[in-house]
Amino acid sequence: MNSLLRTTWDEYVVPMTQRPKRLQVAALCYRGTGDDTEVLLVTSRDTGRWIIPKGWMMRGLDARGAALREAWEEAGVRLGQSPDEPIGSYTYDKRLESGWSFPVETLVFPVEVEDLSDEFPECHQRQRRWVEPSKAASMVQEPGLKSILLAL
Repeated sequence: MNSLLRTTWDEYVVPMTQRPKRLQVAALCYRGTGDDTEVLLVTSRDTGRWIIPKGWMMRGLDARGAALREAWEEAGVRLGQSPDEPIGSYTYDKRLESGWSFPVETLVFPVEVEDLSDEFPECHQRQRRWVEPSKAASMVQEPGLKSILLAL
């Protein structure tokens, strides 16, 4: 009976009550070309898992601009070039302190890093590390982000 209730809940009730995915933007910061390409990962503030800089849309900025702002705040990317269009997106479940979660679609903008600062808004809250894309794919948890990293 418990299994039937859980299946009913997961397959019928939850999908009917879910809101549309919320939107975030992310900066896939990189340097180098070809086999010398490296990507910049940072740790999340809450769990310490490896991620790319990401956040919510910001008033007065387009998606690309918000991704560049996240690259500065979370990773210290002072200067970087990015195209107007994302190279892909991935979905993950954003977990709240209450234990609830909701789906988030994240648009990923490539950012070619030209200048990196050691002092940035979240420098005391995060670690950062340059790694090759295949290593980065093994360090992140989100399957869609893994695919984007492996495609570099």
